[in-house]
Amino acid sequence: MEVLLNHPCAVVLVCALLFRVAHRLLQNLPVPKVVRGEEFRAWKWKNLSVSLVHSLLTGAWALSCVLIYPETVHNLHSYFVPVSYLLVCVSTGYFVQDAADIILTGHARGSWEFLVHHTLVIWFFGYALFTKLYVSGAVVALFVEVNSVTLQLRLMLKLAEQMSSPAFQVNKMLNLFTYVFFRLSAQGYLTWYIVYNYSWLDHASFFLAAIVLMNGMILVYFYQLLRADFCPRPKRTGTQNGTHKPAPMTQKFLTD
Repeated sequence: MEVLLNHPCAVVLVCALLFRVAHRLLQNLPVPKVVRGEEFRAWKWKNLSVSLVHSLLTGAWALSCVLIYPETVHNLHSYFVPVSYLLVCVSTGYFVQDAADIILTGHARGSWEFLVHHTLVIWFFGYALFTKLYVSGAVVALFVEVNSVTLQLRLMLKLAEQMSSPAFQVNKMLNLFTYVFFRLSAQGYLTWYIVYNYSWLDHASFFLAAIVLMNGMILVYFYQLLRADFCPRPKRTGTQNGTHKPAPMTQKFLTD
C-alpha cells in the first residue's frame, strides 16, 4: 500500500501497459468477416474489445467497493480504502492507453470527443490519486462503466451489421436501462454532491465546471441513443449529386 500511495504515476503506467498487453491478446480472438474487410472497422473492433474488458472489470469493481464500503457513497471528498484507490489507478491506466491508441493510430480527428472525455477523466482521476481527495468520487463516477458494457456491445453489434438480431434488440433495452440507472444517475449524484457541498469542497469551481461539461456530453449522447434506437429516421444514402454527407460527431458515437 505504501508503494501504491507514494508512486501512483508508476502504477498507472503499469496498468496502461497491462491494457496494451490485453489489446494484443484480444487480436487473437475471432473477428466477424465484415469487420476484417475494412480498416476503420477493424481498428474500432479492437479498440472496443479492450474497452469492454475495462468496463466489465471496473464496473463490477466500483459496485463492489460501494457494497462493501458504504461510506464511499456518503463521503466522496476524503474517504477511500486501498482497493478503491487501486481501482482508480487501474482505470486511469486504461484511459491513458486508450487515448494513446486513438492518437497514435491516426484517429484523433474522428474521435475528438473521446479525447476530450479521456482528458477530463485522466485529470480528475490523476488529481484524486496525487492528493488522496475525491477517490470515492472517482469510484462513484465509474458506475458509468456498467452502462459502458452494453453501450460497447451495441457498437460492436452494429460494426458486425447485426442490428436486426435478437441479441441487438435485447441489448438495446439493457442499454437504455443501464444508461438511466448507472450513467445518468451517477452523474446526477456527483453533480448534486458538489453543488450541495460547494462551500467547503477543494477546487469546487473547477470540478463543477468539468462535471457540467460531462453532463452536457452525456445528455447529447442519450438523445442520440434514443433517436437512433427507438425513433430511427430513414437513412439517406447521399445528396442529390451522389456524394455522402458526413454524420455529426455525436451521431458517429452511436452509428459508426
